[in-house]
Amino acid sequence: MKIKPLGNRVLVKQLSSEEVTKSGIVLPETAEKEKKAQGKIVAIGNGEEIAKLGLKEGDTVVFGKYSGDEVEVDEDGKKVEYKVLYVGKEKDESDVLAIVE
Repeated sequence: MKIKPLGNRVLVKQLSSEEVTKSGIVLPETAEKEKKAQGKIVAIGNGEEIAKLGLKEGDTVVFGKYSGDEVEVDEDGKKVEYKVLYVGKEKDESDVLAIVE
């Protein structure tokens, strides 16, 4: 299943944050911790603000801790979490965020 964001929105896959403690112990992704507020753009809408900023698929972006709307997609039997982020000054009037293909 593919998702195509609408307007001035981008679909971002959050980067995993593997942490290493001072003693060298690696904390896996499954450990209770906050996700990084960084992600890689996997799809973009066709809004004017996106064009102005020159955003493209593959860019790594930083976003606010509580920004965007979380979306869970089934990809090859695995649940994958994405964020749909709005790019611009004011939110679009539409509550439709993306097209599922």
